[in-house]
Amino acid sequence: MTFQDVRRIALELPGAAEKSHFDKPDFRVRDRVFATLPEDGNAVIKLTRDQQEMMCAAEPAIFRPVDGGWGKQGWTRVMLAETDEKTLRSALTTAWRNSAPITLRKAFDLAGG
Repeated sequence: MTFQDVRRIALELPGAAEKSHFDKPDFRVRDRVFATLPEDGNAVIKLTRDQQEMMCAAEPAIFRPVDGGWGKQGWTRVMLAETDEKTLRSALTTAWRNSAPITLRKAFDLAGG
């Protein structure tokens, strides 16, 4: 997968917008960051610690905690060269749900998202 795939999938999520965080593209819902595109060719997504542990254990070639304190807060690197669209879409949707307000999450779930 590529940055363009991340951008396309992220912007399909309700209320998502692309902005910039420390001069790097990021994706937000109601001004809360749920994914970023650092310069290393991978994506970073916002997960809970439990989600991070589960995804990293299940797919260690795809998911890795970000180094340092950010990783301890659930921020997780997605190795784009190793993933497929279904996995990337699921990960981005999970990150979006972690950041979206409850009313938007409920509307998305009712719409079959």
